[in-house]
Amino acid sequence: MAKRQLHLGAILEGVGADHHSWLDPDLPGDASIDINWYIEHARLAEAAKFDLVFIVDSPYITPDTAPHFLNRLEPLTLLSAVAASTSRIGLVGTLTTSYWEPYNVARQFGSLDHISRGRAGWNVVTTGLEGAALNYGRDAHFEHGVRYARAREFVEVVQGLWDSYEDDAFPRDRASGVFLDKSKQHRLDHKGAHFSVAGPLALGRSRQGQPVIFQAGDSSEGRALGAAIAEGTFAASQDFESGRAYYADLKAQAAALGRNPDHIVVMPGLVPTIAETDEEARAIADAAQGALSVEKLLTQVGRLFNYHDFSKYDLDAPFPDLSGVTLNSYKGGAERVIRVAAEEKLTLRQAAYRFGQWTSPFVGSPETIANEIERWFVGRAADGFNLRVTRPRDFALFREKVVPILQERGLFRRDYAHDTLRGHLGLPVPEHRHVQPPVAIAAE
Repeated sequence: MAKRQLHLGAILEGVGADHHSWLDPDLPGDASIDINWYIEHARLAEAAKFDLVFIVDSPYITPDTAPHFLNRLEPLTLLSAVAASTSRIGLVGTLTTSYWEPYNVARQFGSLDHISRGRAGWNVVTTGLEGAALNYGRDAHFEHGVRYARAREFVEVVQGLWDSYEDDAFPRDRASGVFLDKSKQHRLDHKGAHFSVAGPLALGRSRQGQPVIFQAGDSSEGRALGAAIAEGTFAASQDFESGRAYYADLKAQAAALGRNPDHIVVMPGLVPTIAETDEEARAIADAAQGALSVEKLLTQVGRLFNYHDFSKYDLDAPFPDLSGVTLNSYKGGAERVIRVAAEEKLTLRQAAYRFGQWTSPFVGSPETIANEIERWFVGRAADGFNLRVTRPRDFALFREKVVPILQERGLFRRDYAHDTLRGHLGLPVPEHRHVQPPVAIAAE
């Protein structure tokens, strides 16, 4: 068996998905809409041999939304430009199954896969914020369970469309005048609970067969969807034990469905604080924590509850009873806030600091950060990490100080061995549903 290898992704977040990164004087104020910023950082990640860059997205904002989300480029357009400016690094973008159509998504991601020569990945989301419905001609958001049922069928349709042509469907024989072998073009003719799609898609498979499917849900429905469809997950684990629990649960569910659990790459988010010494890093982290606005942290917590207004509660009273508040938004995250706040008897102020930002156990010197990454990897709390990239200094320190340690330990590659995203992640090329795999003949 091939040696298990750590995977690294870079979430390119421009001016930041928090409310304070944009204040960094070294970060351009228009980074989230500057394609050159994305290209530059994708190239830096590629030079450091990262597996992929990752673009998050959401179809709804409010005036209180974090700066990066207020004014940013659309993922597929952005990644197509990055594809032309890079050669190896994977390109993963977010598109919702709640407010798109399978044929469009199959065509767009299939096109990105061809443009990049097999480096595309689709992060499947169901959209948490209820306000998105009003941007797509609906009076109300899909109910949580319906969103996930719809998502599963959506992905099945998209993957079916990606198999519209067998790999040798186009002989392009000038002598005979045959461009297409019609027997190798396949209609889908899907009729399901949520979609009716005839096909075929006007696009063949790429060098990696199909784009890689990512998923990020943490509710029970989200984990079930991930176990069924995901080849990579953007896990929300914020400590080692919760990471191990998520990892074991997801892979056990996948195995119960008959899937190979090693064919799901679990990659939690990573927000390290790095300095020359552990003491200096801790001081930086503490200072950053102390400078945070509790009002903006409450806005971030409120986002999990469809931007519920927490400003009307007493900050130093127990976390409020939200039994009457809808959880038809980011259900897994909201349920975790309610559960932990009750178990630990948190005040609203304490909950704001705990859940209004991405808290990270990765604080210390480059050696300490590498040790913790190795602990999560060896301890099966992660197969890799998605580094959140916004402040230039933090990204440089990780690439220049932490990555070489991981390479010296044999955990992370020194150079690419493959040129597709599936190759980087150690994932197989999906079998074509219309082609029977060859039958092995036993030797006599």
